[in-house]
Amino acid sequence: MTLVGAPVARLEGLEKVSGQARYAFERLPAGTLYGWPVQASVSRGRIVAIDHDACLALPGVVGLVTHENAPELAAVGDGEMLLMQSPDVAYRGQVVALVLAETLDTAREAAAALRITYRPVDADVEVVLGTDSPRLYAPKKVSLGFPTDVVRGDIEAGLAEAATTVDVTYSTPAVFNNPMEPHATVATFADGRLDIVDSTQSTGMVRNRIAALFSLAPDTVRVTAEHVGGAFGSKGSPRPCTVLAVIGTLATGRPVKVTYTRQMMFSIAGYRNPTISHMRLGADAEGRLTAVAHEAYSHTSTIQEFAEQIAVVTRHMYAAPHLLSTHRVAALDVPTPRNMRAPGECPGAYALESAMDELAIAAGIDPVELRIRNEPGTDPETGSPWSSRNLVDCLRRGADLFGWAGRDPRPAVRRVGRFLVGTGVAASVYPALTFPSGARVTALPGGRYRLGINATDVGTGARTVMVQIAADVLGTDAACVDVHIGDSDLPAASPGSGSSGTSSWGWAVHKACTELRERIAAGASIPRKGLTVEASTAEDVKAMAPRARFAYGAQFVEARVDLDSGEIVVPRMVGVFAAGRILNARTARSQFLGGMVMGLSMALHEAGVLDPGYGDYANHDFATYHIATNADTLDIKAEWLDETDPDVSPLGGKGIGEIGIVGTAAAVANAVWHATGVRVRDLPVQPDALLVAGLPAV
Repeated sequence: MTLVGAPVARLEGLEKVSGQARYAFERLPAGTLYGWPVQASVSRGRIVAIDHDACLALPGVVGLVTHENAPELAAVGDGEMLLMQSPDVAYRGQVVALVLAETLDTAREAAAALRITYRPVDADVEVVLGTDSPRLYAPKKVSLGFPTDVVRGDIEAGLAEAATTVDVTYSTPAVFNNPMEPHATVATFADGRLDIVDSTQSTGMVRNRIAALFSLAPDTVRVTAEHVGGAFGSKGSPRPCTVLAVIGTLATGRPVKVTYTRQMMFSIAGYRNPTISHMRLGADAEGRLTAVAHEAYSHTSTIQEFAEQIAVVTRHMYAAPHLLSTHRVAALDVPTPRNMRAPGECPGAYALESAMDELAIAAGIDPVELRIRNEPGTDPETGSPWSSRNLVDCLRRGADLFGWAGRDPRPAVRRVGRFLVGTGVAASVYPALTFPSGARVTALPGGRYRLGINATDVGTGARTVMVQIAADVLGTDAACVDVHIGDSDLPAASPGSGSSGTSSWGWAVHKACTELRERIAAGASIPRKGLTVEASTAEDVKAMAPRARFAYGAQFVEARVDLDSGEIVVPRMVGVFAAGRILNARTARSQFLGGMVMGLSMALHEAGVLDPGYGDYANHDFATYHIATNADTLDIKAEWLDETDPDVSPLGGKGIGEIGIVGTAAAVANAVWHATGVRVRDLPVQPDALLVAGLPAV
């Protein structure tokens, strides 16, 4: 192969930068109506009256859907999708009505004219998460089906025998995965078929969920998503906007477009729930772990349980004979949390890697060396052999690139002008997942090929990598391969989530193209309509040998803290990753850097501020919810090891979309401690916490 691994530019890059690429909201079928979601203005309660006269009287208003006339929806295991099925309100911001109008402005004005009277009841929108809270319970499973609790050995005995221990608690706030493109859907029902253009990470999942909700045959529903402007997990499963657009088109017989405002993204698009992690670590005199306890607490909603797998990362990372890993959640009157980039691993690794830093300090061992000393030979949870694990090499290479050698371990001793300067490190891990997928490839007369797979490219460059794989296997140029993705009518493929897309889809493309090449080599002719091969990896994935499959990385950070203001800047970051074979050097670097910037943003800026009286997050726009920008990321480098892992897929690559964010927040917080001597355990690390703790005099 010659194209695979090369820094090939995105095939759709010119379309995007020139404005030719069309996203969901930009689709405008003839006769399109605009739908405006009306959101509940109470935290919990019941609708007792709806005055719609002023709303419906506005010129251009075509219809109004409420619980009084909404179609009955079938239960599909997701309470957030059962829109307007009763007068009950579960949280502030829940959709209680849909206005349909000829223009977007008219729909918005009509929604403002709608008068809904509620009977509010007391709501519980926040709870002090801890072992003494009566609201906490143990879910049957946590996200992705992991066991809620895992106990190995005797944690108390392991801590008692330790030469050094730490007992600390870390927290992360609610954070919001706001992609550049808000959620948007255009739905058209005509001639017994439902056509949906959606901003989604999985057109197949949307098709199946919508078909089930509305009791439609799946083959009468088609979902497309040619271009998606970011997702970060928020578009990993259907959201209310898709259901609303379908309700609208079924009610009116006309195409209906529904999109979220930026403010709506903070209530009905999903978010990462607040977390608390109680960490207890013990190590012997050489720094080898004797015990690790990670007790995780988070919240979910009352209408749909979502228990993030926060403590699962701790089960796999380091060798320790005694381990306790538990999850507890509290159901509140809030929107349902959802997956956000590196769900579970991101907040879980922040706690674990921060605690490892504190353990290294207490034991007087270099933080890099402490991690190396606790490298396990096999997966600590299952005992399975690693498919590949080069975390130690990531740590060592990162230390060399960053200039870690000779670091003075003492905090608050290095100054540059008015700044205190410190450095920090953290390790990162993310599962290398592969799911069954299918692909179709057609050889056309004249040496061209047509590739089809129901993958979704959310901006990562997935379509480009699929063409690289196909062209290499077929022995042709990338320009000779036409690719069609993001269409539920194509061979089924796994969702574009969990850093699994390239390994899952790439395997299917590789298999289909290999079979086509072999058929042509055996003398198969290419008829005028083309020679088509369709392949699925379902049986191949089922036959995979038991292995512990993960991607790894190490992030190194320099932090500078202003002695007067406590302002924190990060002038440089280095990340080194072991993620199998890198299939496109250009798009891979973009993913690694993007994840690290997102981790920096998590560490220093992002926090949803809940107003307990209002029952909603007060900072629900980019004016008040701060994220990292170019000015916050000065010198950032990403490198990867020369690694190939055929146990993940024949291509030897692992997912890279999420490994960059895992560990970064901990590395930043660890660097701030080294700079100031102040340990801030509640993200984000803000100047006021440093100033209250007291910085040295200028």
